[in-house]
Amino acid sequence: MPGKTRLRRVLVVLGSLVAVLALAIGGGVLWLWNDAKVSTVGTTEFRNELAVPPLARSTVRKDGTRVFDLRMQPGEKEFTAGRRTATWGFNGDYLGPTLRARRGEKVEVRVRNRLPEASTVHWHGMHLPARMDGGPHQMVDPGRDWTPRWTVDQPAATLWYHPHPHGATEKHVQRGLAGMFLVDDARSERLALPKRYGIDDLPVIVQDVKFDGAKFDHGHGMMRSIGFLGDRTMVNGTLDPYRIVRDERVRLRLLNASTARTYDFGFSDGREFALVGTDGGLLERPATTDRIQLSPGERAEVVVRMEPGERTVLRSHAQGNYGDAWQKRFAGGDDSFDVLQLRAADRLRPSPDVPSELGELELPKAADAVRSRHFDLRMSGINGRPMDMNRVDDTVTRGTTELWTVRNDNGMPHNFHVHDVQFRVVEVNGKTPPPALRGRKDTVFLPSGTELKLALRFDGGPEFADPDVPFMYHCHLLTHEDGGMMGQFVVVDKGQRATSGSVGGSTDHRHS
Repeated sequence: MPGKTRLRRVLVVLGSLVAVLALAIGGGVLWLWNDAKVSTVGTTEFRNELAVPPLARSTVRKDGTRVFDLRMQPGEKEFTAGRRTATWGFNGDYLGPTLRARRGEKVEVRVRNRLPEASTVHWHGMHLPARMDGGPHQMVDPGRDWTPRWTVDQPAATLWYHPHPHGATEKHVQRGLAGMFLVDDARSERLALPKRYGIDDLPVIVQDVKFDGAKFDHGHGMMRSIGFLGDRTMVNGTLDPYRIVRDERVRLRLLNASTARTYDFGFSDGREFALVGTDGGLLERPATTDRIQLSPGERAEVVVRMEPGERTVLRSHAQGNYGDAWQKRFAGGDDSFDVLQLRAADRLRPSPDVPSELGELELPKAADAVRSRHFDLRMSGINGRPMDMNRVDDTVTRGTTELWTVRNDNGMPHNFHVHDVQFRVVEVNGKTPPPALRGRKDTVFLPSGTELKLALRFDGGPEFADPDVPFMYHCHLLTHEDGGMMGQFVVVDKGQRATSGSVGGSTDHRHS
């Protein structure tokens, strides 16, 4: 009898311990679930005037080459008065100037690395030879220089530049290395669109951040397999930004420069706006909408109309296309942010209506494809293979069009960026793409369960055929890229093959 009593006591104690443990685990999961959702809607005070990155100075040589200077350097910045944060930047403490060139111009950028570690500068969205691309094979060591040269040969567009060191891209971008590169052409200059930089034509570089005191906190939270997700946003390096608008219409060049977070941009009052451009340039005609979703690396040009004296807020809304509820919560789909307040002056300069036609797209057609390829996006790598700097995954022939099918069944959001080309989105899950995906694209969002068909044409002069130096394709959620979700392709002339054993070639490194 005493033995049975002791056994009952032991069982009661064990049962109590199991119950307590279950409650603790349940409480921990509930806490994680509730803590994962972030919103700054209605709490942002918009105390700081929006900074506008300056246009980069340049000189023009006798042969017509436009020359820019970019210096990667460490620095400090007071994002909040009295708190100095260690940063990296181009030609300054954080972010970089806006480079601007016209179609047909020869450009040269003298890149100087004054950082304590090696990095690169990749011209995201630019059509240029692989040796000038600034991918992971064009590393610039500390104290060294790199001088890429190319001819701008693409329509007017909002592009950008950022580091691309293999395995460290997230860290370098988070510290502040990024900037815009605007391309102009004769057609866009004739259109009645807002085009006075910094006045009615504004760069809007959006990043999510988190601070630990004065320091950046770049840690990945629990269950955050998507990568870093901050608890607030800033624009052009400005926290809580506002912009005074003095024109009836303002053009916002939206760039998602975050490393993992996808935004669904709209306005707090639900107003519609004109979508006039995507990653690689203007649409054929404007699309009226009240939302535009941008994953990391994507851009959009929108024109919004203002009334005298009114205020509205550029907002990122919660999103429903992240997969299941778990992925939506822990990948940031439930989050919402007040990003930028627009304050209209009491009197506004009149602006012309947005043109009903913007011009013909320069994009390949699926019917012209001579080859198809398939790409499955998984955390283990693309098509099951993690990135290998010494392996060329694909060889494409210069002057040909291909049809690429990109699929994400990985249970979490990914996106897909291809260097060198702007592509046409042919299908989204077997259907005609929506207006936001009908323009020139180099980066596309793929929530889990998505399949896209892309038409790509690999054009360019003889210098684009290079069996030694590859371009990249990869997920632009940077922790996924750093972890190996990336592959390499070379562009060759007919009959050529990738050069075995010499992937990457050489770069133009010089001491200063």
